[in-house]
Amino acid sequence: MQKIALPVRPDLAAKAKDVGFTFANMHGEPYWDESSAYRFTLAQIEQDIEDPATQLHAMTREAVAAIVGSERLMARLGIPPEHFDLIADSWARNEPEIYGRMDLAYGGSGPAKLLEYNADTPTSLYESAAFQWQWLEDQIAAGHLPEGADQFNGIHEALVERFRDLFAPDTDIHFTAIPGNPEDYATVESMAWAAREAGMGAHYSDLDKIGASEGGQFLDAEGRVIGTLFKLYPWEDLLADDYARHIAGSGCLFLEPAWKAVVSNKGLLPVLWQMFPGHPNLLPAFFADDVADALVSGGRTAPDVARAFDMAAATLRRGHVVKPLFSREGAGISIVEAGEVSESSPAGDYDRHPRIVQAYHALPEFDGFRPVIGAWIAGHDCVGMGLREDRSRITQDLSRFKPHFIAD
Repeated sequence: MQKIALPVRPDLAAKAKDVGFTFANMHGEPYWDESSAYRFTLAQIEQDIEDPATQLHAMTREAVAAIVGSERLMARLGIPPEHFDLIADSWARNEPEIYGRMDLAYGGSGPAKLLEYNADTPTSLYESAAFQWQWLEDQIAAGHLPEGADQFNGIHEALVERFRDLFAPDTDIHFTAIPGNPEDYATVESMAWAAREAGMGAHYSDLDKIGASEGGQFLDAEGRVIGTLFKLYPWEDLLADDYARHIAGSGCLFLEPAWKAVVSNKGLLPVLWQMFPGHPNLLPAFFADDVADALVSGGRTAPDVARAFDMAAATLRRGHVVKPLFSREGAGISIVEAGEVSESSPAGDYDRHPRIVQAYHALPEFDGFRPVIGAWIAGHDCVGMGLREDRSRITQDLSRFKPHFIAD
């Protein structure tokens, strides 16, 4: 894995404008940054990223089965008790998942480490699946990358196949997001693009235009009944809305399904560690109150948690990260080293949530930036990746998206 300086395409601004990539620059800073790119070998992609991410996804499904079967775990993951049945029924009915993004720490050697799984509302889809591929083709054509250079990027094609596998041709699917956010809209439109290519009907409505009929069905802005809804809106927020009382009886299939509420939740991380302690792609992780109990002599920590903590105690004391169960774009995260907070990010609205503790694993550093690999899951397999980098050790909302290529 190397970071390679490359010429910026002279018509970059025009290309971004032509395809509606309106957030290539944000707040006066580049978000899409092609002044350099990350180079990987095929072995690094296949052995260190693709295969482990696919395995991690299978492990998360095992964790879901354990969580939905335990009201205690559902409560620890912040699921409102009145929605326990909604989550469990969604899993029991095998409601389908479409996509997710695993954030991995990886520097070119050693096992990639799962930092978290954005399994409900992951963004950066358009830039990963489409604009990044266009960059590769342009740079090969310009002679800046060698003929035969490739990219780990079958994301769009895999999404098309996923829709085809799940839905009959001409099925109508509605898509929604909070209005006024170009990045969210680009993600939703990328999904709708895949659905249309798969033969589906795709209809967009702003989230605040969706209503409920007297019979409890969801309706779009034109008053049409919504049978299947892809919503770029977090389940933890949706379950807190008044409209949540209509979900169970609405007859609407949600994408992502309700059971994803326990996967797009950092409480998944301690559950994974307890189920698969010592797995090379996992970092030791615990619910924060379990850590507090384990540190107190005679604490009430369950024996299995105590054993898992004992295995990781020295690692956690050297350095750990405290994260709220729910947060987006690195909000509310603190790095603790030698007992002191060495770096933190503003919590905003996420400060009210319980926290988990995860062993600190330093991101690799290239030219003063620290990249995080976003491994994209479509269905059950890892099908591509995108990278974001930040000068901070906590990847936040103004991180830069970096393209990548494969060349041995």
